[in-house]
Amino acid sequence: MSDTFVIALFREALTTVLIVAAPMLGVGLIVGLTISVLQATTQIHEQTLTFIPKILAVLLSMIFFGPWMLHTLISFFEKILGNLDQFTFIR
Repeated sequence: MSDTFVIALFREALTTVLIVAAPMLGVGLIVGLTISVLQATTQIHEQTLTFIPKILAVLLSMIFFGPWMLHTLISFFEKILGNLDQFTFIR
């Protein structure tokens, strides 16, 4: 295994993790910004008003995007297992 191979593998793993986490993070960000704007306009600063909608939105996004996320992770795992012979030091 060369250095460039390890770096490319790490880059692909990191990219896969970011792509899989992006829908949940995006939904949480949008819901958080919406709640923050509503809190700023109504001057209600209750802490539970922020967390409960975000938790529910992230849970719903996990349910909605779950099959796609699972498919993406399984395809990455199959790619890793398919190239397992390249990860050994025996030549």
